[in-house]
Amino acid sequence: MRKLMLVVCSLVLCVNVSMAQKIASQWKCDAKAADEHSIAVPDKDGHAYHISQGKCAPEKGAMGAVKEQEGTWTEFDEIAGASIKNHGVFVVTLASGDKVFYDYHGTQTSKDGKMEAGTNTWTLGGGTGKFTGVKGEGGCKGKGDSDGSSTWNCNGTYSVGH
Repeated sequence: MRKLMLVVCSLVLCVNVSMAQKIASQWKCDAKAADEHSIAVPDKDGHAYHISQGKCAPEKGAMGAVKEQEGTWTEFDEIAGASIKNHGVFVVTLASGDKVFYDYHGTQTSKDGKMEAGTNTWTLGGGTGKFTGVKGEGGCKGKGDSDGSSTWNCNGTYSVGH
C-alpha cells in the first residue's frame, strides 16, 4: 500500500510539474507615470513615500498562445536618495481580454530622476477568464532608457488550475 501511495504521489507531482509553462516577456514602460503622488519624509534629505500608476507595452511575450496586449502597474515606493524599494501589482491584459495579476516587490536605482536599473520578484496572484486560478512566480530585470522610459525582461513559470 505504501508503494502504491508513493507511485500515485509521484505521478501527481509529475503531472503538476509538466503543466507548468514558461513566461518570457519584455515590457517597455512609459517615462512618466499617468498618476503619481509623493510625500517627503522629514527625517533626511531625499527620503519620500511615493505612489504611482503607469502603463507598459509588450515588446514580446504571451501566456501560452495568448499574446500580452497591455500592462498597468500600480506601485508604492520608498525613496532614499538614489535607492528605491517598491512593491505593487502589475495587471496584464491579454489579447483575449483576460487579465492576470502579478504581485511584485523589488529595488531600483535612479539618477537625475530617471531609473537606471532595477530588479523584482513576482508571484501570480490570480486572473480572469481562462486564467482564473493562475499561479506562478518569477522575476524581472529592468534598465532605464535614454528617453526616460524603462525596459523590463521578465521570466518565470505559471500553471492554470480551476
